[in-house]
Amino acid sequence: MKQTNYHLFDFMDLDPAMQKAEDLWKAYAPSAVKEHDGDIVITLPYQQQKRQEDMAADTTVPQRAFDLIVRAYKPGILRLFTTMVGDLMVEQDDVLQMAPDIQRTPLTLRKNSKGFDILAESIEVGTIDLSPNPLDHWSDLLPAPQPAPFITFYPDGDRSKPIALSDDHFSPPRYDALPLGFVSNTDSTDEQRDDRATISFRCNADECFAGTGERFRKMDLSGQTFYLKNQDGQGVNNRRCYKNIPFYLSSRIYGAFFHTTDYCKLSLADHSTRSVQFLNQRATIDVFLIGGKTPEQVLRRYRMLTGFPQMPPLWSFGIWMSRMTYFSAQEVENICQRLRDEHYPCDVIHLDTGWFRTDWLCEWKFNPERFPDPEGFIRRLAKMGFKVSLWQLPYVAEGAEQIDEARQNHYISQPIHQPKETQEAQGESNFSSLDYAGTIDFTDKKATDWYKDALLKPLLKMGVKCIKTDFGENIHMDHRYHAMTPERLNNLYALLYQRAAYEVTREATGDGIIWARAAWAGCQRYPLHWGGDSESSWNGLAGSLKGGLHLGLSGFAFWSHDVPGFHSTPDFMNSPINPLVYVRWTQFGVFSSHIRYHGTCKREPWHYPEIAPVVKRWWRLRYRLLPYIVEQSQRCCQSGLPMVQALLVQHPQDKTVWHIDDEYYFGNDFLVCPVMNSKGVRDIYLPEGDWVDFFTGEQWQGGRWHNGISCPLERMPVFVRRGTSIPLYPDEVESTDQMDLSRAAIALIDSTFKGITL
Repeated sequence: MKQTNYHLFDFMDLDPAMQKAEDLWKAYAPSAVKEHDGDIVITLPYQQQKRQEDMAADTTVPQRAFDLIVRAYKPGILRLFTTMVGDLMVEQDDVLQMAPDIQRTPLTLRKNSKGFDILAESIEVGTIDLSPNPLDHWSDLLPAPQPAPFITFYPDGDRSKPIALSDDHFSPPRYDALPLGFVSNTDSTDEQRDDRATISFRCNADECFAGTGERFRKMDLSGQTFYLKNQDGQGVNNRRCYKNIPFYLSSRIYGAFFHTTDYCKLSLADHSTRSVQFLNQRATIDVFLIGGKTPEQVLRRYRMLTGFPQMPPLWSFGIWMSRMTYFSAQEVENICQRLRDEHYPCDVIHLDTGWFRTDWLCEWKFNPERFPDPEGFIRRLAKMGFKVSLWQLPYVAEGAEQIDEARQNHYISQPIHQPKETQEAQGESNFSSLDYAGTIDFTDKKATDWYKDALLKPLLKMGVKCIKTDFGENIHMDHRYHAMTPERLNNLYALLYQRAAYEVTREATGDGIIWARAAWAGCQRYPLHWGGDSESSWNGLAGSLKGGLHLGLSGFAFWSHDVPGFHSTPDFMNSPINPLVYVRWTQFGVFSSHIRYHGTCKREPWHYPEIAPVVKRWWRLRYRLLPYIVEQSQRCCQSGLPMVQALLVQHPQDKTVWHIDDEYYFGNDFLVCPVMNSKGVRDIYLPEGDWVDFFTGEQWQGGRWHNGISCPLERMPVFVRRGTSIPLYPDEVESTDQMDLSRAAIALIDSTFKGITL
């Protein structure tokens, strides 16, 4: 549909021709307000609007009333819930996993001169204004505005940052946002209804926004609208998104989490610069408004609602080596032996799409000719200090060994209609014409148990340490699933898929870890996630970092990316890698929570002899940093912090940092400035404080920009606040098997510090 630049059509998705059998309903001022079982129940009448471009009440149609429930939780959270389709307000489901220290707080009403105050243990957390609008009447040129609910919320009691419903219009007929509203489709069946609901909040002219998932966008997301529907991102420089999270963080220091798995839209001061708007593709609104004094506090409370990340095993923080793909045990063992012979420290070898009988035809079994003794192969690698990670995906292909069993037992989705011979297969890979017959149905416990016990557990029992849970953004949309429609399952699917793999891995190996690409709210519980199929270029590097920063502002602690980018250009599979990109991406990877080399052509450093010595030094630095990385990772698992932090996490009052997406904190102490151009020159912003160059010991002044800084290829600008102590490992090792973290030595970054030698 062409853009109209009108809210009703571009955001609410109404038909500009007004030919569809759908009606828009607008919330009016409350008709009743009461206390009920610790909640505040606000009854809102909704008035149907005429089917025309300008909004006008159709008073020939009776109003409909729906309750808006306001519920409070400690610490500092308000929940708003309303439904026009009879959904239940639940406190636990696949996404919502409330921590024990989330406590419901009874709400009470107190009358005031204009309406009501909403109180939580004597603290004002909301107001309901029922007073008439003040008027100085002089014209009847335009109709009076339609009534509206004027309700304001203060989730943590801080009245300096009100979150008010937005009745945003130019003139009464021309609305740019609705405080609450819904669209009812009068022509469709119950299973195919296109009912949807919206809620909007006022925002300030200078307000910034971040989060919403792995968003490949600049730091401040204001002025943009996002369609939250998981799909294969096919890169990291476009609007598509592997990891949509229905959560945003405001520069006014509050968060909003929209509890849904439905397709939805989020407009951050875009359709109107006065409003944040949310549209759910189901006529239910369930939003948690999260207060806090700092971004970390808001993010911690979001995790208290949806789950905290679990701590990955020590070995996972070492170097991962991979490419797409290795094809035999001999090839892998040769690479591992060379890594050891040339003293490249490394912990994980990943086998991508080529370990099956047929490349990409996932059967969860080793090719018996190219991997004749998988148990022995894994044991031999383990003796060398290598853990094995395996690729797979959640679809069963035509011709796969398991296809008949999967079909007969309904372990995979079932076609609603028998596809024609020429019909394009849904769910197929980007790189193969294989027809994936169905998506493993994780809404069915029997199918989930089959996946865990029959497909993954035999591999894990023979010594595999990690499963790469690739794909999961897309499912077969023309199929039937056990417990829900494909439209409602699509976004949730990643969580169900990753939870199954994580649980069986932890059960079988003792280590809780996966390597995942898709995500929805709650997936942060099952680390870790990587940034998808980035281009091996400066743009791919910059886009990856943007995505990681926003994901870290969406509840995720652990995140990685393919070094030095996944695919080549212009030839996707075969164009050679730029050695400068390889080095600069390596530096970025060393200062990321996890570091894996992967992509469509050679990734081992000895294929790039002119830079291999530099790369080796950075790999060794990675292992020296592991005591710090583990310490900071443990802190992230208990707080709201990500390992890769946008600067705004620590400096929310500094307006500059809400616009910086090419620097970050690694943990709490390192300020990292990746170099993302061939010139080796960049501008650096240092927040307030005294800073020390980690590699040279040079003292730098904060609270200002340092422009045109030259950065030799061997170094990346990394700074530490003066007075900070950094734990470092004192010895060179081949893998984490040789490490005893209690031996860490402390480097004091003071005026005598001369820098760390690479």
